[in-house]
Amino acid sequence: MIDIDLILKDKKTIAIGGHVRPDGDCVGSVLGMYNFIKDNYKDASVKAYLEYIPRIFMFLKGADELIPPSESDEEIDLFICLDCSDLKRLGPSQTRFLAAKETLCIDHHLVDGDFATYNHIIPDYSSTCELLYDLFGEERLTKEIAECLYTGIIHDTGVFRFDCTTKETMRKAGILMDKGVDFPWIIDKTFFQKTFNQSRVTGHALEKAVRLSDDRIVATFITSEEMKEFEVQARHLEGIVSALRDIKDSLAAIFLYELEPGCFKVSMRATADINLASIAARHGGGGHAKAAGCEIEGDPVEAIANISQEIEALF
Repeated sequence: MIDIDLILKDKKTIAIGGHVRPDGDCVGSVLGMYNFIKDNYKDASVKAYLEYIPRIFMFLKGADELIPPSESDEEIDLFICLDCSDLKRLGPSQTRFLAAKETLCIDHHLVDGDFATYNHIIPDYSSTCELLYDLFGEERLTKEIAECLYTGIIHDTGVFRFDCTTKETMRKAGILMDKGVDFPWIIDKTFFQKTFNQSRVTGHALEKAVRLSDDRIVATFITSEEMKEFEVQARHLEGIVSALRDIKDSLAAIFLYELEPGCFKVSMRATADINLASIAARHGGGGHAKAAGCEIEGDPVEAIANISQEIEALF
């Protein structure tokens, strides 16, 4: 395990970044690290760069201080990359990362080689936020930091339903709760509650869903035109692949949504004991064995047919 204090020691300028289209674990880890540094390294100037985050995460301390990423060759002492083991997924923050004197990557996704000065990557962990729990130490977890880490953990474990959840994950979540985290509120407000338009587009996506591979795979997609029709953005579609995964007797789920004309974001989930990350990697993506993603160009119906064949080969 790395010594986070040794790395942060004597750093005067620190930047923090996460992946494009940030999810709960990305937001929680970026803000958890941001608050940890501000609390414990008061002489350091720290800035956190992240794309626009859903309003459901605005209750987290420091959320209103996040800076939209932009290209800059500004030299900083340390750039911390969280929940992002692919430099390309940092988006415009790549230039700051590359200009930094030292870099640190903390992640729980499978990676193909290290790209930072310091790399702390443990794929067996449930989330990047669980990794930060270990690095920070229980005694320095304030209520505000605990809220950030708890939020990230519940989002990447599906509120402790996914098999990335371990006994240690549950123990740490319990300690975070003891810090004063209003866990029922966080779970309900950030994970389960959906807007009316989110519910409508989810219903539309499920109505379009098809079953493949003798009903073992369920899949659907949403185009940019449909997103406009239902007045939603990409960040509002996060729950759809989980809804597909929960369909009885399905072993895998595929969900596509259009990023730009002809380019689709692919999310895959599995209940079967298969390695979806291997499929995602072939298409330039990554992830975990039972939760992975990538981007793909072309017709969405053809893409679903091709990906389902790749998944079927793993059964």
